Amino acid sequence: MTKLVIFDLDGTLLDTIGDLAVSCNAVLAMRGLPQYSYEEYCGFVGNGITRLVERALPEPLRTEYTIDAVRRDFVEYYTAHIDAYTKPYDGIADLLAALRGRGVAVAVASNKFQAGTEKLVRRFFPETEFVEVLGQRPGVPLKPDPTVVREILDATGTAACDALYVGDSGIDMQTARAAGVRAVGCSWGFRAREELEAENPAAVIDAPSEILGLL
Repeated sequence: MTKLVIFDLDGTLLDTIGDLAVSCNAVLAMRGLPQYSYEEYCGFVGNGITRLVERALPEPLRTEYTIDAVRRDFVEYYTAHIDAYTKPYDGIADLLAALRGRGVAVAVASNKFQAGTEKLVRRFFPETEFVEVLGQRPGVPLKPDPTVVREILDATGTAACDALYVGDSGIDMQTARAAGVRAVGCSWGFRAREELEAENPAAVIDAPSEILGLL
């Protein structure tokens, strides 16, 4: 029996692309730089804020100094406007309640910076008791490195065989595989179903409720 379900955040629990796009475009506009569509940002996200900024900058400006400066501006702007357009995907709240009702623990493992991850979880899931909410932190490698998943397993005393990891990208599927937990891809997120299937997860699902049948 599955004892723990670990969720990615962006593209899995929450549709955050609107606020990510608006925030990144805002800091690009401050510098008179080209901006991008929501669809283009779907391909930029998933590897943390630094990589998002790097991908959004014109190639000649992708220096360490400029990336760091734009990242600081992005974090400030995004943190202040983090929930303007963001919302949970349909069925997520019911799924979390059903999991907790069955005694299954839930956790978050995200590449979003820690403060942003915590703020969004508090804002949109105040009634859900997550055993761990972990985002990007100094000194901790980003997914697909399995460190964050292993941290959650260790903190909860859960064996890898008793855990399920749910995410919307190939990076998430690679993370699960590296951590030795079952991977479930969700097709409602930012990446194409083909990207998920290419990583051979245990399942690719089209609705949150389908997770209940995989426990």
